[in-house]
Amino acid sequence: MGKRILFILLLSSVSFLQAQSHEIGVFLGGSNYVGDIGRTNYLYPNEFAGGIVYKYNLNPRIALRGNYNLIPISGNDQDSENLYRQQFGRSFTNTVHEFAAGVEFNFYEYNIADYRTSFTPYILAQFAAINYKSPGRLINANTIELKNTFSYALPVGIGIKGRLSDDLAFALETGARYTFTDKLDYSTSEIPSLDFEGNGNDWYFFTGISIVYTFGRPACYSGLTE
Repeated sequence: MGKRILFILLLSSVSFLQAQSHEIGVFLGGSNYVGDIGRTNYLYPNEFAGGIVYKYNLNPRIALRGNYNLIPISGNDQDSENLYRQQFGRSFTNTVHEFAAGVEFNFYEYNIADYRTSFTPYILAQFAAINYKSPGRLINANTIELKNTFSYALPVGIGIKGRLSDDLAFALETGARYTFTDKLDYSTSEIPSLDFEGNGNDWYFFTGISIVYTFGRPACYSGLTE
């Protein structure tokens, strides 16, 4: 009896895994930052960024999604239209390593195996852990030691996705990240020369295209629109 139950459980597990729809691929595009230095345009990609994406489709409307993104950011006061910022002439570069997980919601039923459900707009909501460089200590008047720092961000986005072939799909997406830090641009009240007196936390944005390979598509999807 015990062996029979174990066999049934194993069989159920295999069937469950085969019944899922998975997507894995790459995301390439541009990034930009909004904070205490440089431009304040929310959508103004000025750095090349990329990452990898994995999706687990719970059903044709909802997918669980995870990302790792490598997102360079930069800012220069000379590029700002704000005359007050231009007089400071500050600039910076940094790189954000983003590990995000959350939910993707499709406006329409989505299944690339059926041409009638192979295109949809969607929205995205995630929670992310981020790693970046921030000021550590002042070594001398002209040298500041940087350190690896972890913080958190809330990525939200909107996009459209559709079929390329039986196993490939694309998505065009733009997303905003509200962070829980004001130090992406090296601003800190702990070092007077880096105290930019900002009045809010930093944002960064990622806009681009993803190409994903889909596998393990559930057979029951084919009958959703019949």
